[in-house]
Amino acid sequence: MTTPIERDDRKTAGVVAARATPRSNSQRIETFTQAREVLRDKAMVQAGGGAEYFDTSDPASTPVFFLDGADHKKKRADIARYFTPKAIETRYSHIMRRVTDEQITELRRTGTGQIDVMSFDLAVAVAADIVGLTVTDRKKMAKRLAMSLSAAFYHKFDLLSRLSVKARKFFNQIDFYFNDVRPTIRARREKPEDDIISHLIALGLSDRAIMMECMTYAAAGMVTTREFIVIAAWHMFESDELRARFLASSEREQEAILLEILRLEPIAAFLYRRAGDDASPIKAICSHQVNTDPEAVGECPFALDPDRTSKIKGRGEFLSFGDGAHHCPGWQVALHETRVFLDALLRVPGIRLHRAPDIGWSEMLQSYELRKAIVMCDPLG
Repeated sequence: MTTPIERDDRKTAGVVAARATPRSNSQRIETFTQAREVLRDKAMVQAGGGAEYFDTSDPASTPVFFLDGADHKKKRADIARYFTPKAIETRYSHIMRRVTDEQITELRRTGTGQIDVMSFDLAVAVAADIVGLTVTDRKKMAKRLAMSLSAAFYHKFDLLSRLSVKARKFFNQIDFYFNDVRPTIRARREKPEDDIISHLIALGLSDRAIMMECMTYAAAGMVTTREFIVIAAWHMFESDELRARFLASSEREQEAILLEILRLEPIAAFLYRRAGDDASPIKAICSHQVNTDPEAVGECPFALDPDRTSKIKGRGEFLSFGDGAHHCPGWQVALHETRVFLDALLRVPGIRLHRAPDIGWSEMLQSYELRKAIVMCDPLG
């Protein structure tokens, strides 16, 4: 593909420029080299999501996101088996294909579908299997989680509407706990499975601690994968050349294309780290600027170039999934399910983007949200 210097293929740059705001007490990191040094520095600890205020005195009951050092390393090692390429191939691939087939069948039956809804159902199915949330109705659970974790257009509401949204989010989290988490805990206590909830029960964690773990995986594994799928689909639908190349490529080449899209459109705007032993400023790593640093990614940094990593002999993920000790453990799962879903979706006869998604912003996650991405196809029969 051609990559003229003037070209800017980003679709979320506008909302990022307008809404992405680092913490007021932070020092912004905008170069790839500096960012990687901070992320790999063993003296730096997690500072995102209120980590510095989280009580980690009981590491066993603390979600891995908030831990550092030896406790973090041990907990990562305990769950590593759920995110290996072997687990993806032998366990999750068939779930991805089954749910994708369900979605495509319904799309072809009706002639229309909403990518963000379809992709969230897929992301919930896969993450739920990893966590163990498989004993209740997946569709109902997805609706509860979607409401609990969504915040894209919250800033546009008036005070009364904001209060209403807060109440709905709160009650949906309660519903999630009583209708999904608690029944799963009961079932796994009676009959453990090879999943994270069974593992946490074996460690003696309380129901509250398990609920916190479930919400962490929901935010990290379900929400971000949905956005990844929608942004990648949007790029494919609006570039016949890119779409044709994706469909003609090997699995490895398809993954390279997806990683290049994510380089341009990283979902989380900031990664935060702080020195563990002093009061120095928190480091705010700006993913969008780091991933478009010409010193690291080469020329034409705002152009979508599937051949970029081969030109610079680098890693296609750059810092889209973080780096260092807190490098995203499930990144290969997200990449694989995105590839499986899009490969099937883009092969549907007559498939086309009927409505580009609305772009919103989550203040809580400091990430873009894409909604109401409508596709149409030639219906069956």
